[in-house]
Amino acid sequence: MLVNAANITEKIYKKLTVQVSASGLAFSSFDTLNNKVLSVDELAFDGATVAEILNENPVFQESYDEVVVLHENNLATFVPAPLFDEEYLGSYMQYNTKVFETDFFAFDTLSTYSMHTVYVPDANINDVFTNHFGACHYKHVHTILVSRLLDLSKNVDDKRMFVHMSQTHFEIIIVQNQHLLLFNSFDYKTPEDLIYYLLFTAEQLNMNPESFKLEFVGDIAEDDAYFKIAYKYIRNVSIFDITDLQPHNTFSTAQNLKHFILFQS
Repeated sequence: MLVNAANITEKIYKKLTVQVSASGLAFSSFDTLNNKVLSVDELAFDGATVAEILNENPVFQESYDEVVVLHENNLATFVPAPLFDEEYLGSYMQYNTKVFETDFFAFDTLSTYSMHTVYVPDANINDVFTNHFGACHYKHVHTILVSRLLDLSKNVDDKRMFVHMSQTHFEIIIVQNQHLLLFNSFDYKTPEDLIYYLLFTAEQLNMNPESFKLEFVGDIAEDDAYFKIAYKYIRNVSIFDITDLQPHNTFSTAQNLKHFILFQS
């Protein structure tokens, strides 16, 4: 349940963030007073509904000042603020995905970077969380990912490529001194799929594999076949250094990488 955050005497300084994908939920609780990650966990649907998971797991019975629901899908695009019109959200989506008149569209605002994330949330998911917790905040995972990487690119004049790995898809993000040059999401099955898209994308942006810097974040490690094939064809490849993030939690490097979006929410 949500407490009345407007009354400071009732604040408990706890936030819950839930990342919802097609296969399940990843969720984390935060101590907002001390900026600490308190817990992290994952639950696969395995035939259960979201409502059943919320009703049966103790984490979702606790009280929070804020609940944030992150939609994880590839039904999203970024729109520069000068081209954005809230009345035509669906028109932005039709260039990279099939949309229907009955689709519900939403958007996040990245005010620091003068752009918006337009996306198709699962309206049923929103209803379930609202019914369970009351008022919740909803965002797309790409909003969190891109805004954080743009923050980290401040005063870095070279083009930097980041790759966020998930089990069935990955995102390529190219930034340059707080400017988003490219964002795209790809499904993959083999390491060859990955390197094809990496080299093709680099070629389109005139990035030389001998010189540009590639950093992996997400569900990946240096002994993975996916990291090894990138290291074979691109000279400067590394796992994203999350050292500066770990003082805020007691979780492992692998967990910080895998749950990068969740922990940055």
